[in-house]
Amino acid sequence: MYVTGEYLMKSLFFRLYLWGMSLLASFRPIKEKNIVVLNGSGRSGSNGYLFYKYIKSNHPDYDVTLVEPWPSSHLSWETWKKIGAAKYVITTHQPFKARRAQINIQFWHGVPLKRMGFMAHNTRYRANKRNQKLWHKNADMVTSSSDLYETLMSACMAIEGKKYQKLGFPRIDYIDQPAISKEKLLEDLFKTKDEQAKIGIYMPTFRYELEDPSVMEMIKQGNFFAFLGFDPYELNDALKNNHQYLIVKLHPYEMRMFDNFNSQFSNVAFLNNDYLFENNLDLYELLGDTDFLITDFSSIYFDYLYLDKPIIFITNYLKQYEKVRGLLLSPYEDVTPGPCVNSQKELLQVLRHPDDKQYQNQRFYWRELIDEVEDIDSCEPIFDYMTKNF
Repeated sequence: MYVTGEYLMKSLFFRLYLWGMSLLASFRPIKEKNIVVLNGSGRSGSNGYLFYKYIKSNHPDYDVTLVEPWPSSHLSWETWKKIGAAKYVITTHQPFKARRAQINIQFWHGVPLKRMGFMAHNTRYRANKRNQKLWHKNADMVTSSSDLYETLMSACMAIEGKKYQKLGFPRIDYIDQPAISKEKLLEDLFKTKDEQAKIGIYMPTFRYELEDPSVMEMIKQGNFFAFLGFDPYELNDALKNNHQYLIVKLHPYEMRMFDNFNSQFSNVAFLNNDYLFENNLDLYELLGDTDFLITDFSSIYFDYLYLDKPIIFITNYLKQYEKVRGLLLSPYEDVTPGPCVNSQKELLQVLRHPDDKQYQNQRFYWRELIDEVEDIDSCEPIFDYMTKNF
């Protein structure tokens, strides 16, 4: 069984552990310029990690600590002392603070497309009510980007409207500012040089939730699209002919199923967290180097709209996903500004001309709906607001 952070939070024993350690840590005196970031998002577009990097670089007078993974039952007492002494506690998943006097700033981890909390088909009412209490009790400020975002989040988590501040999200500051060059990314992942290269990235959602062993088995066998009749050699040849290179970034659970991350194909490369951690990078610091996105039901597409580049949607398990968990926005074809494909044949057809401009107006429409933030950047306005108002 794959144990997620959410599962741990539901565990009675883990909740008792959090309560006990929080109580002990609360005896530490609070330091006004201490910030702790509880990062539950790894390096896959983590608002917490990127805000931590920003504070570290731009506000050296503040003592900022990154705690990851979070939640965890293996934190040292030294880490808990840092948590207890922080005035500001930044979270990317459930709101948390060790004591009432602390300020919790909630970033969350994306504009919700999938149903969750009270709106999901596969959650329990009792757990949802417990989560609601956590949001009401612990969250002091919830960053937002639009009225649409606030409507969706409140429907799922019952967040009080007064807690939102339209300041945006730290990871959007980095999405169009690549930390490395396109040439280096090509060299690092594909061991090649190509002046005509078009780099795509495939980022599916957590497909374990489909509760379909056959899907997991296909992925385990290397069929990362879970297409019927998948032919990786045909895919690689098509990519090669188009000067296209595909980065495959699967959910961490799915990556664990692969014994070897090294692709045997010239134009397909797996990106795992090791590369990101070793280079002190977040995935969003690479997205600016890519030329197109392939995804399914992941809300990453909302963020990718800021790049105004082509997006391809894989919908071979759309009906199944709608039944098991559900989507907040529908019909799916109307809320996805890009072609929807159900097979490898359809995907290869789209890859021949991924940038045909016909979806540009739709991308702009959805970008306007999700982005009502006045400032271009978000990190500094968030820092400024939280330190002056709390």
